[in-house]
Amino acid sequence: MSVPPPKPERPSAPVPQSAEAILQRLEWTVIRRLDGLLHGDYRTLFRGFGLDLADLREYQYHDDVRHIDWNVTARLQTPYVRDFHEDREVTAWFLLDLSPSVDFGSGHISKRAMSAEFVSVLARLLTRHGNRIGAVLYGSEVDAVIPARTGRRHVLHILHSMLSRPRVAQSAATDLHSLLHVAGQVIPRRSLVFVVSDFISAPGWDAPLAQLVQRHEVVAVRLYDPLEMDLPDMGMVVVQDAETGEQLFVDTHDRGFRKRFAAAAERREQALRNSFARVGVDALELATDDDLADALLRFADLRKRRSQLAAGGGLPKHLEESREIPVA
Repeated sequence: MSVPPPKPERPSAPVPQSAEAILQRLEWTVIRRLDGLLHGDYRTLFRGFGLDLADLREYQYHDDVRHIDWNVTARLQTPYVRDFHEDREVTAWFLLDLSPSVDFGSGHISKRAMSAEFVSVLARLLTRHGNRIGAVLYGSEVDAVIPARTGRRHVLHILHSMLSRPRVAQSAATDLHSLLHVAGQVIPRRSLVFVVSDFISAPGWDAPLAQLVQRHEVVAVRLYDPLEMDLPDMGMVVVQDAETGEQLFVDTHDRGFRKRFAAAAERREQALRNSFARVGVDALELATDDDLADALLRFADLRKRRSQLAAGGGLPKHLEESREIPVA
């Protein structure tokens, strides 16, 4: 249930911007900043998946046993491993939850607007290096699949598709199972998949998410608003379910109510993190008051740590305590 602030204190809605205006602003304010901070980390952020056989050599200590060529090993009576050149081309897909709950925002930016900015920046970083991007859009159901292509014009097409969708006053409860199931059918080859959602959904989405993880590299971009975590003392306010339209009057001056609200939010957070950990998905937490460049740098750091673990390295000592929860 999304919790809007009382109407008298709600900030006036910003004037809608075109996809071109938003992308130009982000290119100047975020992408240029990331260019100076990421340096060579693009290879870590967007490493490719294709592997071309380059050579055979004798097995050495610490080599991955999965790369042993058993036919050559049997003939020569000595273990040999295959060396590969990695194809750096990446195909990325954005699975976009645009259900009514993502229209909520207690400040000047909603979860949908933050989602659009995140997708724009990441998509532009990818396409500037020749990679392809596609998108699957979900409202009350999956209603659009944008094929993977490259180029700035394609980024604008995806951004415009996100911004031009009309807001729905109420709908059926979000079912991310449908979005993830369709994505598993329409994404033809191994890809980098971003699931961009607030994950306010009917249960059962973790099973198709686990199936996606078996074939693709998946990152959950979890959108949230600070007001969904902790209610301030605002007196009597109307709490409205963003999807069903159901409304309740609550007294936020009641300290006990605010404590119960925070405890329920914490239980929901822990259950969500447990679900991500159980299926093996990296998660990037993105709040509506987040600095987008900082969020992308957190993502880069998470990818580095993931690469180190995959290569057999350990986490830094100060990160060992949080090893079991792959949340940036």
